[in-house]
Amino acid sequence: MISLLAAYLPLSIWAYLLAARGGFWRVRKHLASVAPATNSAERVVAVVPARDEAEVIGHTVTSLLSQNLSAGIEIVLVDDGSTDGTAEVARAAAEEFGEEGRLIILNGLPLPPGWTGKLWALSQGIELAEQKSPEFLLLTDGDIFHGEDNVAELLAIAREYKCDLASYMVRLATDTFAEQALIPAFVFFFFMLYPPAWIYSRRHKTAGAAGGCILIRREMLQRIGGIAAISDRIIDDCALARAVKQAGGRVWLGLTPTAGSTRSYGSFAGVGHMIARTAFNQLDHSPALLAGTVAGLFFTYLLPPLLLFKGRPVLKAMGGASWLLMSAAYLPTVRFYKRSSLWSLALPPIALFYLGATVYSALNYWRGRGGEWKGRTQDVYF
Repeated sequence: MISLLAAYLPLSIWAYLLAARGGFWRVRKHLASVAPATNSAERVVAVVPARDEAEVIGHTVTSLLSQNLSAGIEIVLVDDGSTDGTAEVARAAAEEFGEEGRLIILNGLPLPPGWTGKLWALSQGIELAEQKSPEFLLLTDGDIFHGEDNVAELLAIAREYKCDLASYMVRLATDTFAEQALIPAFVFFFFMLYPPAWIYSRRHKTAGAAGGCILIRREMLQRIGGIAAISDRIIDDCALARAVKQAGGRVWLGLTPTAGSTRSYGSFAGVGHMIARTAFNQLDHSPALLAGTVAGLFFTYLLPPLLLFKGRPVLKAMGGASWLLMSAAYLPTVRFYKRSSLWSLALPPIALFYLGATVYSALNYWRGRGGEWKGRTQDVYF
């Protein structure tokens, strides 16, 4: 009897996720369906925090200067203590493009107490950008390549859906085998936690954004108290979206095939470090939530294939049905990343990897090494 009840649990979980979790798995619904507002007269200033991004910053600057906007776009790049010539590469890219006048490079000040590095850099860049009185600010990372209509699409989304914050989850790099195996699942899990339909809905408190590409109304940012309102947050993109929604604003999150990250995490260890950097922070550093997450991942992803090795036909059937539902939910994300459909069957071992990275994140936090990023440790246990 206990085995039968246990087998029923993952089946009921996947039935719920497919039918009642905001359609998070329906990738086509998360793609923009509006015409780019290329003729918009609204001014946009991009703020780019960059720390040791010399390898990728040139592509980012060029893609921003190439935006198909009649009003153009200006860039404020905050060099956050780089030692690899990031600023020089960015300046050279703008000069080669013939638009060096649209790029301002600001040398960041030392990190003060109570701030994370990225948010401190953003705050300084926004302060300078606001002097140009833009209607919107584009907050984007130093490793993001933007398609030429990317910002115009976000402007159109803000107008069409009356949003104060519109964000794209850009395509993440999948150059290596490890990235091909693990990165699509990262997007899948993120949307499961933050269903875009719930983010946009006023009936749900859920709020989320993807920090690599956020368009926000300057007035709304001022209303919530600026970046200072979330100065110590590690998962800063979702914290910003939450602050906007709590202030009565509307938030939109979607996918785009035309903007992507040029940062490669390379190996399984590299991807694991990326996950571990924020996983335990996502759980509010709670041992109880960690235990619940371990149990939840086991019943949701690992138990279905294990049931196939049980002797009773009914248990095999329930395990197979759960795995089939799981694969059906994951398939649209796999196809979005142009991977073989067979990858949809691999979610159980992928989830096991994410489980290990989450536990490792907790251990790092307790050892005083949490949130490590480019020489900074920003999420530690005291």
